[in-house]
Amino acid sequence: MELTIQTPALLFPAVSLLLIAYTNKFLAIANLIRKLYSDYEERQLVTLLSQIHSLRRRLMLIRWMQVFGVGSILLCVVTMFLVYEGLQVWAKVLFGLSLLLMITSLILSLIELFLSAGALRVLLMDLEEKKEKR
Repeated sequence: MELTIQTPALLFPAVSLLLIAYTNKFLAIANLIRKLYSDYEERQLVTLLSQIHSLRRRLMLIRWMQVFGVGSILLCVVTMFLVYEGLQVWAKVLFGLSLLLMITSLILSLIELFLSAGALRVLLMDLEEKKEKR
């Protein structure tokens, strides 16, 4: 199979959209941590510390999602250069690595999604318990 310069270019829109989504998640969680931190400073609730810890884990995952996504797009650019230079074997190897980095980024995204859903489930259960006590 001959790799053309258009093949790695196909990943650019997908990767760009993923990076925007990852950055938005990162910013939302960072703002939430800032809010929880100020709440903790006011009330000293231990539950806030556990929420901040959970959010720290999610931030770390998102950072790695971004790293692997950027690595993927970087390798796509290098692949395009190698195709331009006629180095098909190296272009195929780097494009394969680029796809593996994107797969890794997407798997980390799924893990972060499950952590996020788990945190929301805990909050909803707490809300339901408080509602039942009333």
